[in-house]
Amino acid sequence: MATRLDRKLVAETALGLLNDVGLEGLTLRGIAKELDVKAPALYWHFKNKQELLDEMATVLLRQMTAPLAEAGDGSGGGDWRAMLTEACRRTRHTLLGYRDGGKVFGGTRLRDQALLRPMESLLATMRSAGFTTERAARAWFTTYAYTIGYVIEEQSVFPVPGDSHRDPAYDQRERERSVGADYPLTAAAGLEMFGDTARGFEDGLRAIVAGIEAALLPGE
Repeated sequence: MATRLDRKLVAETALGLLNDVGLEGLTLRGIAKELDVKAPALYWHFKNKQELLDEMATVLLRQMTAPLAEAGDGSGGGDWRAMLTEACRRTRHTLLGYRDGGKVFGGTRLRDQALLRPMESLLATMRSAGFTTERAARAWFTTYAYTIGYVIEEQSVFPVPGDSHRDPAYDQRERERSVGADYPLTAAAGLEMFGDTARGFEDGLRAIVAGIEAALLPGE
């Protein structure tokens, strides 16, 4: 009996192909071949690649929010710093599991409103801590944008998930050789920016959360 083709199956198949072909190489024709169907069958579900990316991002968001879904009931309890930090960590962890995961997720539109529950809980917690709705939203969007941007840059250095081999363009020794004589500080900075990216992410995230508390929380 043939597997019933639906949007979720197509999106999951596309995500499975990412590590082999990357975002630029991902095509509806290639996905159709993987599913053993004709390409026109996919156009019944997706008018274009952007719609497919939206569905892929929704699948990724399900993976991100599954561990967080039971963390709060939307009543506003909990520590906003811990919730905000964990949401960003989960986002990064999930996206790093897929080649070009950051590029796939950024700028897409959510197709399942039920997945907004963890965000509602986070915003309620921040409101209870004294943030206005507007400042809570700014805090979340700032950390979200940092996380997506960081992952995109991180995946340009280490393009293959789980592979510690970096792209040759980010070879530190070559960087020092080519620019170190004229720009020694910039060359040295490359080790911090493109070295231990996991530590760098945590350092930046702590700085942002501390800045949010100082700049956006009224009375602080």
